[in-house]
Amino acid sequence: MLYLASKSPRRAELLRQIGVKFAIIDCDIDESPRDGESVTDLVLRLCRDKAKHARDELQGMAEGDLILAADTLIHLHGQIIGKPASMQDCRRILGRLSGQTHQVLTAVAVIDYQGDLSHRVSRNEISFRPLSETEIERYCASAEPHDKAGAYAIQGRAAVFIQHMTGSYSAVMGLPLFETAELLQ
Repeated sequence: MLYLASKSPRRAELLRQIGVKFAIIDCDIDESPRDGESVTDLVLRLCRDKAKHARDELQGMAEGDLILAADTLIHLHGQIIGKPASMQDCRRILGRLSGQTHQVLTAVAVIDYQGDLSHRVSRNEISFRPLSETEIERYCASAEPHDKAGAYAIQGRAAVFIQHMTGSYSAVMGLPLFETAELLQ
C-alpha cells in the first residue's frame, strides 16, 4: 500500500495521472525554518519530517507499504516566499514576483515500513513577465492563490504570468513525477 502524506489535491491528481493507487494520510508538522537553514536544507527537512511523522502516526505498516511525502518552497533573492496570509499579502507576493525569476524547489521522499528513507529534490526556475496592478488585483481576488506557495498556481490562471520556465512542470505543481517514479521503483 502507498500512503500519500499530503492533503494537497494537486499531489493526489498528479499521482493519479501516472496511475498510482494510494491512500491519503493527514500529516501536519511545524514548517518553521531554522536559523541559518538553506532553502534546500529546509525543503528536504520538511519533506523527510512529513514522511517520518506519517510513519509514526500510521500504526501497523505492513512489509511493502510505503509513505510518500513532498514539500515545495519558492525562493526569490535569498528569501522564502510562502503562502499568502491575506489579500494584501497576496498582492505583495505577486508584486515581488512580477518581472523576476524565482526558484521553485520541490522535495519528495519515500519511507518504508522499516524506516528506510530515500529522497530527491527538483530545482526549477520560473520567470514572470511584469504584471500590472490590475492583473494582480484580479488574480488575488480569485480563490486560486490562497493556499499556494508563491500565491500562484502554474496549472491555473497564473499560467499566463509565466514568461519562461526551466525544469519540471509537475514539480512546480507540487510533485516531481520523474523523481517520484524513480523513488517508487
